[in-house]
Parts: sequence; structure tokens; C-alpha cells
Amino acid sequence: IMATAARFYREQLRRPEAAPAVDYLKKRGLSGAIARDFGVGFAPQGWDALLKLLIADGHDQALLSECGLVVTRAADGRQYDRFRDRIMFPIRDLRGRTLGFGGRVLGDAKPKYLNSPETPLFHKGRELYGLYEARQKFRELPCLLVVEGYLDVVALAQHGIHHAVATLGTAVTTEHLDKLYRHTAEVVFCFDGDQAGRQAARRALDTCLPQMAD
Repeated sequence: IMATAARFYREQLRRPEAAPAVDYLKKRGLSGAIARDFGVGFAPQGWDALLKLLIADGHDQALLSECGLVVTRAADGRQYDRFRDRIMFPIRDLRGRTLGFGGRVLGDAKPKYLNSPETPLFHKGRELYGLYEARQKFRELPCLLVVEGYLDVVALAQHGIHHAVATLGTAVTTEHLDKLYRHTAEVVFCFDGDQAGRQAARRALDTCLPQMAD
């Protein structure tokens, strides 16, 4: 189901209706090649484009909710797509399998970023966006650069820095650190210079120091 959804979002980015999303990515300096490498896609407007596709493919509707792709309205049980009118970033494991998604809104709507919820596949406190792509570029990672967001990772790759990863809208956890240090001996945190970025850096430091065993 997640692979089908990822393919659907990629295909939607090539449709005329996705022109504003393509323009936004170009404005951020991203090429079509880097968008392809990261599997960037687009969730169209409307309430049930992905839902209809998945049902037509014969997928169990209960599983669609369990994957976090659709939301079930409590009042009447009706289902609709969780992600709508957003640029989509697949979050992949080290084998390239899609576990979840992050979606960035094009306008000023809130939330600016919407992540998949916790599911049997996806645990945001464990996963790092961009780690799969970094591993494709390096047999041995010189270091890992931890940045704030999806677009930071993709934009750095666009400029030849292929060893950046991002946490998924959450503070750095001990599980993140365990994963980072399994792949490199050097971790560099590079957050925004605003108050939120400084606070994130401080929390990362507070999490790291107790783990520095050697």
C-alpha cells in the first residue's frame, strides 16, 4: 500500500494540476533529477483521489487507516485522504521501502508540515529522513549532518552535500542517536539560527551527552 501511494504521488507531480508544486520546487532551486532521487511527489487537491485508487486496487480499507494514509471521520465513519494539496516526501527505510510520508503545504495553511501518524510501520522517534539516500551515495559515511527539515536535506543534496538527514518534526531521541552512530563516527547538528533552532540544538546536546560512552 505504501509503495502504491508513493508511486501515485510521484505520478501526480507530473500532471498539469501540480504546476504550482513544480514551480515551488524550482523556486527553491531543486532540479527534476534531485526530486526523482528523493521520490518527491504531490498529493492533489480533493478529498479522496488516493483513497479511490487504493480501493480500486482491492486494498482493505481498514489497512488504509492503519497505514495512516486516510482518516476516518468519527461522526459518520467516512474516509478521506490525509494528505491533500501538499508536496510529498517519502520516508524510506535502509532498504528503500516507504514507511511514511511528510507533506509540505504550498500556501500559508497550517500545519506547514504534516507527517504520517505513528503506525506499525512508522515511528518518527526512530526514523531519519534522507538516511537511505545518503547510504546510496556513500559506502562509508564521512559524517552525518542533522538538519531541521525535508527540504533542507534535499536542497543540500542538490548542492552536492549528500550526507544530510533530518528528524521528522520531533526532537532528537536516543533511538536517533543509536541509528546515527551505527553509520558514522561523527554527527554534526546544523539547525536554524532562530530561537526554535537554538532550543532544538540544546535539546540535541542534552540527549547526546549521556550517550557519549567512550
